[in-house]
Amino acid sequence: MANVITSKKRPPTTHPLSPLEIVTTAVPEDERVWVPQAPNVWFRPLMLNTLQGQWCNLLRVRKSGVLSRHLHPAPVHGYVIKGQWRYLEHDWVAKAGDYVFEPPGETHTLVVDADVEEMITFFNISGCMYYVDENGKNTGYEDVFTKIDMCRAHYENVGLGKDFVDQFVR
Repeated sequence: MANVITSKKRPPTTHPLSPLEIVTTAVPEDERVWVPQAPNVWFRPLMLNTLQGQWCNLLRVRKSGVLSRHLHPAPVHGYVIKGQWRYLEHDWVAKAGDYVFEPPGETHTLVVDADVEEMITFFNISGCMYYVDENGKNTGYEDVFTKIDMCRAHYENVGLGKDFVDQFVR
């Protein structure tokens, strides 16, 4: 199980309408916490912010994998924890310890090459992932609500229960 701590009692210095904090083990020991997203690609929700359309998660790729071509309408911040990855559209490689800023409207295809055993990156995403084809035409999207739906279905399927995701929703 994920080690999640949420305060039941707010300290007097915290506003009574403020949501509960989240303190959790980011890289879980329980493999079931990782939600499949594509072949060899999983995400682990850390915080799913329904009020601002934002989510923070870990993205994990094992062996090699591709996150389909997409763009974001708002900035994305990433920090590589393990391994490395790159965008097909750029000539740089993001390695463990690197911070990555993705400006709004920048189209990219995240790739982890076959020589990388495992990649884990923390992402803070606002808005959505707007998937596009090679001509820039929309092929789909993901937002905080589709992420919650993906989590609910996966957690129900692996025996954690569909409500397991609720601890990360704010």
